[in-house]
Amino acid sequence: MDQEPTPRSFRFQAWGVFAGALVCSALALGMPKGGSSAPGGFLYDAQGQPAMLGEHLAPITLVHFWATWCPPCITEIPSLSRLEQSVQSRDFVILYVAVDDDVQKVQDFLGSATGNILFDPSWEVAHRYDTYKLPETVLLVGNEVVDKFIGAQDWDSAEVRGRLEQKVREAGGEGLAFAPS
Repeated sequence: MDQEPTPRSFRFQAWGVFAGALVCSALALGMPKGGSSAPGGFLYDAQGQPAMLGEHLAPITLVHFWATWCPPCITEIPSLSRLEQSVQSRDFVILYVAVDDDVQKVQDFLGSATGNILFDPSWEVAHRYDTYKLPETVLLVGNEVVDKFIGAQDWDSAEVRGRLEQKVREAGGEGLAFAPS
């Protein structure tokens, strides 16, 4: 019984998959152990103008993906706002990224509470951070992702603040100083 020869296009596809797997393996081996580089991307400001994510990052940044149509997000925002007010460091910023949301609803909800609001209407930047549900918050130290908080958090809790402090120190930062409660 003779076998039919393998079609040429199939062999090229097989080699393409094999080569892709090798490249991915090599990249994975070269990733830093302490975290991965923060993905960038274009967001929009409240006026609809493009805003590069990197321009809004501080040495220590919480990138908070949320939306006004997300009930857990709404309940979480007050404690996140208190965290922002209690950190006594110019090197710390919370960047609120409203995902697939209406600019006016976001502004009405947050009021003048923060100037660090950007918009991700198509989930493009959120997906770069492997965020597919809300709320999620990514801790960046320098340009490295050092932790991710999935789901609503109680940012007032000693446990969550301790985790932030620990991750910042592990990443080589000076830590965070919190105002007394």
